[in-house]
Amino acid sequence: MTNKILLTVFLLSTTITLRAGEGMWLPQLLKALNEGEMQTMGMKLTAEQIYSVNQGSLKDAIVHFGGFCTSEVISDQGLLLTNHHCGYGQIQSHTTLEKNYLKNGFWAKNFREELANPGLFARFIVRIDDVTQAMLAGVTDKMTNKERQSQIDKNMATLKENTKLGEFEELMIRPFYHGNQYFSFTTVTYNDVRLVGAPPESIGKFGADTDNWEWPRHTGDFSLFRIYAGLNNEPAEYSENNKPYSPKHFLPISLDGVEEGDFTLVFGFPGRTNQYLPGVAVEQLIETVNPARIAIRDAALKIIDAEMRKDEKTKIQYASKFARVANYWKKWIGENQGLIATNALGKKAELEKGFTNKLNSSLNLKDRYGDILPAFKKQYEMLEPYVLSTNYYNEIMGRNIEAMRIITYLRRLSDAYDKNGKEGYDKYKTRIAGPMESFYKNYNSNIDKQVFARLTEMYGNADGAKEISASMQNYLMANGIRDYDQLADQVFAMSMVLDKNKVLQTINQSPEAAIKSIKSDPLFKMATEISSTYLEKIAGPYREINGKIADLQRRYMAGLMEVFPNKRFWPDANSTMRVTYGKVQGYHPRDGITYDPLTTLDGVIEKYEPGDYEFDVPKKLLELNASRDYGNYATADGKMPVCFLGSNHTTGGNSGSPAIDANGNLVGLNFDRVWEGTMSDINYDPSICRNIMVDARYILFIIDKYAGAGHLVKEMKLVHPRGNTAGKQKNKQLNQSLNTPQSQLKNKRKKAMMKNGTPSENQKALPLNGGGQ
Repeated sequence: MTNKILLTVFLLSTTITLRAGEGMWLPQLLKALNEGEMQTMGMKLTAEQIYSVNQGSLKDAIVHFGGFCTSEVISDQGLLLTNHHCGYGQIQSHTTLEKNYLKNGFWAKNFREELANPGLFARFIVRIDDVTQAMLAGVTDKMTNKERQSQIDKNMATLKENTKLGEFEELMIRPFYHGNQYFSFTTVTYNDVRLVGAPPESIGKFGADTDNWEWPRHTGDFSLFRIYAGLNNEPAEYSENNKPYSPKHFLPISLDGVEEGDFTLVFGFPGRTNQYLPGVAVEQLIETVNPARIAIRDAALKIIDAEMRKDEKTKIQYASKFARVANYWKKWIGENQGLIATNALGKKAELEKGFTNKLNSSLNLKDRYGDILPAFKKQYEMLEPYVLSTNYYNEIMGRNIEAMRIITYLRRLSDAYDKNGKEGYDKYKTRIAGPMESFYKNYNSNIDKQVFARLTEMYGNADGAKEISASMQNYLMANGIRDYDQLADQVFAMSMVLDKNKVLQTINQSPEAAIKSIKSDPLFKMATEISSTYLEKIAGPYREINGKIADLQRRYMAGLMEVFPNKRFWPDANSTMRVTYGKVQGYHPRDGITYDPLTTLDGVIEKYEPGDYEFDVPKKLLELNASRDYGNYATADGKMPVCFLGSNHTTGGNSGSPAIDANGNLVGLNFDRVWEGTMSDINYDPSICRNIMVDARYILFIIDKYAGAGHLVKEMKLVHPRGNTAGKQKNKQLNQSLNTPQSQLKNKRKKAMMKNGTPSENQKALPLNGGGQ
């Protein structure tokens, strides 16, 4: 079946068997695939208003933020909104003891105070085109994987060479449907992106690790940046002469907020999903891979947590590291539980039974696809010890023993010397100076030693991963070490890696002397021996089997699309621009528990614990809440909204994505998923898969009333899509509530803020060039 026929079948599908809310859709295909359904769910936009190459549309306000998150343009002066956790690295880079922007927040009063961020970029999508025919020219079914990829690489080079681009445009080509189709993305990238504002961590990270992946949520997870442009609004490297970027479109912000049942559209750059895995792969994930990863991180977290509880300095040093380790540990637990609770394996079995029945009814189909499911079973059985070994190696030697990070630097330093002599050595030594300084600032060798002992013990006793467990046991025997505590004592006593000064003294010697010292270090020698075993016995077969599985997955995807022509298939996420749509909706995670879809500032106060790094609340926020001084941002009943839930299908990379209402206005900012639904990367289930968003009104409230940065709000376009009457009535009620004796005693900030005011206007629907130029 040709790819042209595949695409035709895909676009002409008429019977909708997909569940509403599921899918991460390419915006240029919405007209053919999704527009009707979206409008029946309440959307008042057209597909052309979402994606257009001829005029300003929603896509022109959506930005790939640094390549790892999403952001959106919210003013005609290039103001960007994204998550606090997306901008965290930049906020941290500008933080000092004297200017603690993490603790106290940061708000630029004017353009001159906005802070540059070298390396951070904002990438726009100009257009998306189907290039399947060009990319698969000359590709045949008889080719091996290597031959196929070689031909595709040649085709890509030819296509890029022959594509005419604008002066600042670039062409990015990505495979879809596991290599059955290809789309090109014409992009423009701006490299001058400056920090404008960020709330303190007590707002931007409120709830921290405890509330991560959880609902109800009360986190103001947002930060503000600005794109700067050079001459003629074009991309330019940082310069004081650059001006704020003038966008083709920016998102108006709704002051009317959301209600349960409202349509929501999330637009962004989701990272990776695996929705079309065979059942045998999901079973391996549930029963083998996730339990191993969870156990490893659980052992490390218990040690770190115990030490953090003993000492405040350690707590500060390890708060961020603990959060990083705990993030996916918690996600994997929820993923496994969700896959089991929603009968993911049963659904896969049902799909595969239907697939097999269809194949058996057609000799042609059976000849082409009948070998796939048995081959999957065989390859995943072969993969199991290698995937388990790889996860043990990556989690233990690559992630959770901190000293291994320095070993990695030293190994690369040695490689640089071997390849390029003194010049290569000096160049790489300069590169690692900053990261090494940062590493030792928050390094506790006592904690790392305990983690080292427990995790190397797990490595040596890894059931089902015999090659790596044997390599660890052999190392102990060869060095006369009786157990893993003795190994930790010996290695940590003798290795220079644990001491910053010793490492710096070593690498500042002549390259010859430094390399000799590095290679004789006991921890370096142990890590090198273990790595050699992994590379020699695990990495090769792991890659080879995965290559065969990838080829089967490509054929399986083609088979599914051909065998089920009336089913809509959305392509797995691959960090390209996607649209997902759903509704504001609560959920019922387990017996006796039902969650409402909205939270308010009252919940923040209920969770408030003075002095607790996760649940402390700034004094000023407490004062604003006590006086109900919410400005124009409260609900009609006087509540301050904070977060809400939607049934939008999201994943990593969607952090910072805008939540857009039926009219094309910003109503919220996506930042997380609920724990029970983290399996949505593999098995989306509308009953419990929910994304979590900050309410746009809470963002405005924090900027205006809390931070006193009303000049930023004035820059935005605030609208009342439900009608001016409702908006005016709400504002009238709020003004009356603010005239109570308690409010009159409020400090003088109130009068200044009310004098500044906030612009608003009615907007029934999004104009094609709404807010843009």
